[in-house]
Amino acid sequence: MRMRRFAVALGLLLTTVLAAVLAAPPAQARTGGLDDVFAELLVKQVKGTNVAKHLKALQAIADANGGTRAVGTPGYRASRDYVAGKLRRAGYKVTLQPVKFVESWSENTPPTLAVQGGATYVPNEDFFTFEPSPSGDVTAQVQAVDLTLPPAPAPSSTSGCEAADFAGFVAGRIALVQRGTCPFVTKVENALAAGASAIIIFNEGQPGRTDAFALNLSGLQGLPMVFADFAVGQALAATPGATVHLKVDANLALGTEDNVIAESRLGDPGEVVMVGAHLDSVTEGPGINDNGSGSAAILEVAERMALYPVKHKVRFAFWAAEEIGLLGSTQYVASLSQQQRDRVRLYLNFDMIASPNHAYKLYDGDDSDGMGSPAGPPGSAQIEQRLATFFGSRGLPTVGTDFDGRSDYGPFIAIGIPSGGIFTGAEGVKTAEEAALFGGTAGAPYDGCYHQACDTLANVNATALDVDSDAIADSVARYAFDLRSIPTRTTAATTTAARAALTGAAG
Repeated sequence: MRMRRFAVALGLLLTTVLAAVLAAPPAQARTGGLDDVFAELLVKQVKGTNVAKHLKALQAIADANGGTRAVGTPGYRASRDYVAGKLRRAGYKVTLQPVKFVESWSENTPPTLAVQGGATYVPNEDFFTFEPSPSGDVTAQVQAVDLTLPPAPAPSSTSGCEAADFAGFVAGRIALVQRGTCPFVTKVENALAAGASAIIIFNEGQPGRTDAFALNLSGLQGLPMVFADFAVGQALAATPGATVHLKVDANLALGTEDNVIAESRLGDPGEVVMVGAHLDSVTEGPGINDNGSGSAAILEVAERMALYPVKHKVRFAFWAAEEIGLLGSTQYVASLSQQQRDRVRLYLNFDMIASPNHAYKLYDGDDSDGMGSPAGPPGSAQIEQRLATFFGSRGLPTVGTDFDGRSDYGPFIAIGIPSGGIFTGAEGVKTAEEAALFGGTAGAPYDGCYHQACDTLANVNATALDVDSDAIADSVARYAFDLRSIPTRTTAATTTAARAALTGAAG
């Protein structure tokens, strides 16, 4: 019965599309492809008023659950159920993917770092536990990993940034890794994959990069971790084969939430168009702009295009735990085999698309702005141009925004998947040039309620929400039918620069 209803609805949709094509001027009917036809139709179907209805539902969920939709709260779980229910009713195959996160972490006693027959280092002075390190008591030889000693001008060390750095590493030893170039989490993940029993990361050694301090990786790791000052690392590196006692005594409580993943029934599973937005808020507020706006927009797009006879599989992701370290998207990407990764042709990310003092910002896929992080993987420039073309068709200007690693595109870029999307600004301040382009108030934040309790329905710019929802509809529909502008992916080529986009917090 369900398949019969699906077939009837699909037939009605195709009749509507055929009528639209036949009604078009002859030249348009001859030259326009299915991507043009369905993009135009989807843009007409996606309404800002319907997106706003989803925002009202998310606000009501927050109001009923202590004013928040953060992971670890009933507000997040109710948001998950709301989105999953809508998607199932629309006809998608919906999967809830568990995401682990740290509910709490604390140390019972100070950590230990001592060389057998040698120096004993002072905890919380010479070295600190990396939060959220699990407990562990390890006595093993230390093995240096691709160190740069003496240090060159920063950032110079790539120690631990590549899996190849651990070639010849003996499983069970303690990895000695130097700060520099890539995120700390990348170094830890590579050490874990190489079989290290623990890891010591020491500061790089240039002026201002010598002392140890407390750090939080904002992610789960499976081995004891400490961060030491440069002098400690230099001393350990000078004594190859030294046996070290490293101990962390901590309480680590883990929780689980879910990503919501919805996939179209139709389309080639070997060619996946992926669209994502994070569903969680911060603890302090309901998160209606950040990121109810992106979640509501892609939910509306998903509902309206559920019956489209797409050529390529379309996968919508509503991420958990973005606000505490991109955990949902990171764990999702980590769960994919290389073959599954290569099937994802592109990733579109929509995080904060209705800021009250908005600017239409597109992720700078070609690095034409020359700011911060490098260009995205091949295909990212084409995504940026595709979105810019839509805004241009409305007579609307756009500006670039850096891939700074602060949203869920990070893990996709890190494995070479082309990415792009729209961002209307967070706590940053709108420039006079942007005010001239987009209106609003120069010298004021794009979102004055960023990560605050006042990020409510009153904190949403309805015009930006409507325009950006249309832009999302246009790009998703076009890529669902035509991926010729996106380079074919074979094996993902991950570079150190791309990996740095993973967290925006390079060591």
